[in-house]
Amino acid sequence: MSTNKPLPTATEISAPFWNGLKAGRLTIPQCKSCGHWIFFPRRHCDKCWSQDLEWKEVKGTGTLYTYTLTRIPTLPDFADEMPQKMAVVELDEGVRINTTLIGLDEGEVKVGMRVKPVFDTVKSDGTALLRFTAADKDFPSRIDSTPAALAAAAEAEAEPAAAKRQVRCDDEAAMKALVSDTFSPWSNQIVVDQALIDEFAKLSGDDYWIHTDPERARKQSPFGGTIAHGALVQVLQSRLRIPLDFEVVGFTNMVNYGSDRLRFPAPVPAGSRIHAHSRVKSVEKLPKGMQLTMEIVTHVVGSERPSVINDLVILYM
Repeated sequence: MSTNKPLPTATEISAPFWNGLKAGRLTIPQCKSCGHWIFFPRRHCDKCWSQDLEWKEVKGTGTLYTYTLTRIPTLPDFADEMPQKMAVVELDEGVRINTTLIGLDEGEVKVGMRVKPVFDTVKSDGTALLRFTAADKDFPSRIDSTPAALAAAAEAEAEPAAAKRQVRCDDEAAMKALVSDTFSPWSNQIVVDQALIDEFAKLSGDDYWIHTDPERARKQSPFGGTIAHGALVQVLQSRLRIPLDFEVVGFTNMVNYGSDRLRFPAPVPAGSRIHAHSRVKSVEKLPKGMQLTMEIVTHVVGSERPSVINDLVILYM
């Protein structure tokens, strides 16, 4: 799955570190001349200047040196991680590593607390990031945060559909009683990856670079990478199962009459997960039948600002 979240690029010097994370191991260099542990990876010992270094596996246990909570994402892609618990961990070997804490409520985070490593796979090629959690926390040492895995987990955790009350379309009072300012619970989540965006570009003919050229978009786009077409996100509302507590019955035909309002307030970066909720905005009795306007609002998961607002008009006849 493609994502716009910035990820590390292994260099000749740092490759053993990143390769170790892929395998679920934390390795750092140690000077063979003076025994000093070194981090970040470099060619020489920062204590005695020797270049006789050796990569060794360590347990990864340590203490929380300092931390900060971030509540505003630097990119829309990070909205699903808010609030981020940015931290500096001091390993038992004495080196300090910039990282993020996971599996902890805000009130559980304390400077000086004992921590242990968590190897977080973030790309389908096995690329992993080093995160930490409390040493006494019952938390897995390896997790999968690829977009596909997160979407699958959200799907598995979705609550089973409850029995819906049936409302006849010719019962004007009952239909108008559906109008509400309160939105439904959230739908399932789906991943809008680069492959899906590219397929839509081929189908629609809209292959503008901000959607289809990740390299150019990283350099020139104000969003830091490619984004989905607004029309694509709107269409994907058909794949989002919104848990409504009612079902309209008694009609011979149901027609999608279009939209009274369609807006795209916020971008959907490639690799984002989206979900939606809705409410009945209005009901009107017409000579042809009963017209219902459903406001469907789609968000990137974790983002307060909507990506699509669609007032869908449905005619029951």
